[in-house]
Amino acid sequence: MKINIGLEIHCQMTGLKSKLFCSCEADYRGKQPNGNICPICLGLPGTLPLLNKKALENALMLSLALNCKIPDVVSFYRKNYFYPDLPKNFQITQYNSYQISSIGSGGTVEFDHKKVRIRRIQLEEDPGRLVYESGIATSNYTLVDYNRAGVALMEIVTEPDFDDPKDVKLFLNKLVSVLEHLGTCDTKLDGAVRCDVNISQENKKKVEIKNVGSFKEVEKALVFEISRQKSFGIKGIEVKSETRHWDDIRRITIQSRTKEEEQDYRYFPEPDIPAAYLGNELINSLTKQMPELPDARKSRFVENFGLSEQNAQILIDEKDTADFFEESLKLYDDAKEISNWFVTDLKVFINEANGIRSLKIKPSHIAELVKLVNQSTISRNTAKQILQQIVKSGEMPSVVMNNLKATKISNEEALIQIVDDVFAKETIAVRDALKNEKAINFLLGKVIQSTRGRADPKLTTELIRKKIASIST
Repeated sequence: MKINIGLEIHCQMTGLKSKLFCSCEADYRGKQPNGNICPICLGLPGTLPLLNKKALENALMLSLALNCKIPDVVSFYRKNYFYPDLPKNFQITQYNSYQISSIGSGGTVEFDHKKVRIRRIQLEEDPGRLVYESGIATSNYTLVDYNRAGVALMEIVTEPDFDDPKDVKLFLNKLVSVLEHLGTCDTKLDGAVRCDVNISQENKKKVEIKNVGSFKEVEKALVFEISRQKSFGIKGIEVKSETRHWDDIRRITIQSRTKEEEQDYRYFPEPDIPAAYLGNELINSLTKQMPELPDARKSRFVENFGLSEQNAQILIDEKDTADFFEESLKLYDDAKEISNWFVTDLKVFINEANGIRSLKIKPSHIAELVKLVNQSTISRNTAKQILQQIVKSGEMPSVVMNNLKATKISNEEALIQIVDDVFAKETIAVRDALKNEKAINFLLGKVIQSTRGRADPKLTTELIRKKIASIST
C-alpha cells in the first residue's frame, strides 16, 4: 500500500518582543490566563492591525534558508472559521489562490540523500490555547486562554513527499536545526513548534492529524495512523476524510471533526493590512545577515577540523551543542578528541537533560577534561567517572580528580606490585595467557579494576607481557 504523507509545521517566532499585529508581549508563557491580550488581538470592532516588520524579516530568512522563491509582493487574507480559541472568528494568514501571497514557495530541503519539496511558507497569527482538564478525550470541560492569540507563526507546508515515518522524523530534526541556527524559534519551549500531518493511502481520502505537540510524538502518531488505515483496508471499511487528534496518553488518534474543504474557509483579502512590497534591497540585506546554516557548518567542521561526517552531523543537529563544541575548542585545540566526547559519553547526558545548556558543565570543563587525558594525567576510564561527577556538581575536572585522588598510576614499581598481586590471584587466567595472548586483556582489566581505572594501560600491558614472558621461559 502506497502511503503519502505531507506536513504542516507551525513555528512560533519566540525571539520577538511583540505579537504579529499588535504590541502585546509575544512571550505569553507563565502569565495569568487571558491577561496578555488587547482589542487588536481579540479582533474587536474598529481596531486596526499593524504588521510586525521583524516577523516579516524572520519569515523571509527562513524562506531563503529553505531555498524558496520569494515574491515581489506579499499580502494577507482572512481565513474564516469558528473555533473557541479563535477570538475574532477568523485568522489573518496568507493564501495563494489568486496570486502568490506567501512569504516563500517552491523550496527544497535535502536530508540523508533525500529531497522534500516545500510548497509554501506563510506568515500568520497563532490562535489561543485550549486547556483540557484531563486530556482531550476524557475532559469534562475546556478552558480557553487567549494569551497566545496573535503570536507570530511561520507555517511550513511540504508536498506529500514522505512515505515513511522515519523520514519525517529526520526531516523535522533538520528543520529544527535550521530554525535554531537562524535564531527565529526556540524549539525547546513548550508549544513553540507544532506539527499537523496529512496522510492518505494512494487514491484514497486524506486524514489530518492536528497539533502533535512534540516531534518525538509525530513518528508515533504516523505509525499508529498507518496501521489504522491498513486495518480498515483489510476489513473493507472506507477511510473517512476527517481531522483527528493524537492522544499521547493512550497512544492513539481520535476523531475530532470532519475535515473542512478549502472553500469552507471563505478566504478573502484582509482589508486592514496593505500589501507589503519587498524589493531586492531588503532581500539582499537579509541575505548578507544570514547566519551560518547547518549544512555549511557541517562542511566546515569536516574540512577545517578533520571531523568525520557522522560526528559533524551529530554536533550540528543542535545549535547549542555545536556552539558549545566550538567554545570548548577555543580553550583547548583538539577537535577530534573533544568531538568524540560530545558524540559518546556527553551525548547521553545531553539527551537526558533536553539540551546541553541545561547541564551544569561549561566549555571549560570539557576542554580541561580532554587536556588531562591527553597529558596522561588521568585515564579515559577515570575521565568518564569524573564526567559523571562534574555533570552533577559543576566542579572543574581537576578539582574532582584531586578529591578522588584519581591521577593515573604511572610509577613502574607501584604497578609491578599490583601486577604481581593480580597474577597471584588469577592463576587460571595466567595459565591461559601463556597459551593465548588474548587472555592478557583479562589480566589488564583486573589491574585496571583494582586501581579503579588509575593504572596506565600502556605501561601495565608492557609489564604483564614481561611477566608472562619470564614465566614461560
